[in-house]
Amino acid sequence: MPVTIKSAEEIELMRESCRLLAQVHNELGNAIRPGMSTMDIDILGDSLIRKMGCIPNFKNYNGYPASICTSVNNEVVHGIPSKKRILEEGDIISLDAGLIYKGYHSDAARTHAVGQISPEAQKLIDVTRQSFFEGIKKAKAGNHLHDISNAIDAYVSQFGYGIVRDLVGHGIGRKLHEAPEIPNFAQKRKGIKLCAGMTLAIEPMINMGRADVCWLDDDWTVVTEDDSLSAHYENTILITDGEPEILTL
Repeated sequence: MPVTIKSAEEIELMRESCRLLAQVHNELGNAIRPGMSTMDIDILGDSLIRKMGCIPNFKNYNGYPASICTSVNNEVVHGIPSKKRILEEGDIISLDAGLIYKGYHSDAARTHAVGQISPEAQKLIDVTRQSFFEGIKKAKAGNHLHDISNAIDAYVSQFGYGIVRDLVGHGIGRKLHEAPEIPNFAQKRKGIKLCAGMTLAIEPMINMGRADVCWLDDDWTVVTEDDSLSAHYENTILITDGEPEILTL
């Protein structure tokens, strides 16, 4: 499947979709506190997206039952919100969300502290976030896709963390998941050449322990195999002729 190059008009629609999603993430991040359920977060996120006149793109995507993925502690991605899952002081939670604005998708993820967390957990969150920024230093027209992957790996590996290999980033636009797939770990091949007008969702998923993950019986929730904490950070970006534009910040 070829990688789509967005027109100027499409880029403007993507910008607005991503700007709105950034607002949703900011409000969700400010709302997180001990004692709330992951379902509370989903209800709030769904309401915010719909009030903007947009559609939550995760809801019913391949059968996923919610609008916001809520992944707590050892859950890597795709945690399903529940009234029974109550956030406690010291937890970390990754929120992955997206929306559709006038037919165009946005996608972003953030990992948040619930109250006071351990220095080790905070470091994992910080390294995961910074690995995204290390990666997009290479996200320039004329570079190759796997320059991004290799930069993320080079940064994360020095901390001894596990880089999830079973899940990757992706292109995005009129569909939530478009070509190309974007690994967060080092690649031997160069990958495609990056061109202005590509819109990509770059999303490092980093475990405090080993890289290995497994799926729970709900067929959605991905957890670390060694029960270690996991963090996730994602933005939708635009490749330009100069520096990449982070659309969801």
